[in-house]
Amino acid sequence: MRSSDGVELAVFAFGGRGRPIVLLHGLMSCAASWEPRAAALTPYGRVLAPDARGHGRSGRPAGADPAAWSPDRLARDVVELLGRTGPAALVGHSMGGLSALLAAARRPDLVTAVVAEDPPPDLTGSPPGLLDDMRAWFGAVAGPHPSRAALAAVLGRPRPEVGEHMGRCAVRRADGWWLACDVDDACAIAAHWLRRGLLDELSAVRVPLLVIEAGESVAPPGQLALLAARVPGARHVRLPGTGHLVHDADPAGWAGAVTALLGATGQ
Repeated sequence: MRSSDGVELAVFAFGGRGRPIVLLHGLMSCAASWEPRAAALTPYGRVLAPDARGHGRSGRPAGADPAAWSPDRLARDVVELLGRTGPAALVGHSMGGLSALLAAARRPDLVTAVVAEDPPPDLTGSPPGLLDDMRAWFGAVAGPHPSRAALAAVLGRPRPEVGEHMGRCAVRRADGWWLACDVDDACAIAAHWLRRGLLDELSAVRVPLLVIEAGESVAPPGQLALLAARVPGARHVRLPGTGHLVHDADPAGWAGAVTALLGATGQ
């Protein structure tokens, strides 16, 4: 599909029938990363997953307007997709969780339920230099690598599920294997999070909400519990022993919590 600002967005279909369930990936990830988890959700609906702008097989905006990478624009891409699919449940990880929550807050008529997995509601209090650290780390691991397996091995230290997850988002170029997101684009997205806290906007959600927190969360302590407490009827679940990629670190725990919400909302 083409976004209203002219970016081509790739959308993957993982099967299932009925009302859509839209999976939204995190920063530097891609729609294909959801493939191992999609089967658990197909009994509840038609499972779709877009590549966010600048990620996977999607295009990137022309020009240098920072607003093209803002949380608002990413959420608008989701709303525009739902305008085509009809109302859907949104399951978002990290960056995708922010997009899901903002889309639900702004267009509750198009969102039947939200699962927000370890999103960062407010990083404005982060230490100075965090964005530079992120840029350095992304730049070190993005590529080139001699093989997809080599990329997965590097990113899988110390958590193997990270390597397996990101390996699904690798692309082959002339000089080797790379993650399918440009480091500058990823940092342009993250820069918005460091300048602007989103907790108040996210708390405006009034659709059924499940907030899943990693045992080792990227969100500042207490923020995800506070988010859930502010949304009437929301549930907050913390899965001990998991890193940021909760759905890959504890697939059974994640699937149990997500499908319970989908079942309860008649998805």
